[in-house]
Amino acid sequence: MNFFYVLNGKSLKQILLVVIAAFFTAWFLYMQSIVHLPAFSAKDGPKAIYKGEKDLALTFNIGWGDVKAEPILDILKEENVKSATFFLAGSWAERHPELVSRIVKEGYEIGILGYSYEDYTELEEDKIRRDLAKAQEAFRKLNIKDIKLVRAPTGHFDQKTLKVAERMGYTVVHWSVDSKDWTNPGVERIAENVSKAKKGEIVLLHASDSAKQTAKALPLILDDVKSKGLKLVSVSEMIANAETKTKEIK
Repeated sequence: MNFFYVLNGKSLKQILLVVIAAFFTAWFLYMQSIVHLPAFSAKDGPKAIYKGEKDLALTFNIGWGDVKAEPILDILKEENVKSATFFLAGSWAERHPELVSRIVKEGYEIGILGYSYEDYTELEEDKIRRDLAKAQEAFRKLNIKDIKLVRAPTGHFDQKTLKVAERMGYTVVHWSVDSKDWTNPGVERIAENVSKAKKGEIVLLHASDSAKQTAKALPLILDDVKSKGLKLVSVSEMIANAETKTKEIK
């Protein structure tokens, strides 16, 4: 026996309206779930970099601890990695001048990860400015000048953050690939997360003590990068060598 479903024009119109309403409801919920997208800009205002067009940038955040940073630097040296970008909290840099000096001497780029661990989206513009200024002064005392890159300490930022950073001469940098190493999911999982990176990606890694598995995952990550024939560059080199991509944030 064959079954047939017959729809008249009125029924079809009703179903179509239900489908459209369901689509927009799902889209609204989805957009709510990604308030902090990994790349942002005002339409005509200051921009945050999250991705380039070619090459690959490894970035390391350091906010606290004195154990994990050195092994990561050792591996980068052993693997002959010449370019990487370290985003350092000003408070950490003050406490570890010898490690900051080593990062500079080995040719790696330094960006500012604020001074304190603050969510910039919860701060007024003046407090963001003061936090960045305090970090700026900390690096000045370490004789590190002309830093051009900033990353929001918690990774969350908004239009006011972008405006403050631009006024102070900084470019805000986010990421397009998150290693999730700070969750300590296992060495293989960290390497797997980063293996999704293609040309133009900015990869988020950590060299703080909370990321206990990053150093062991790093050789696997670097092997994968080599197998793909990707060139490692600093974020500044990526910005200079390729057209960057942005998305709007209100």
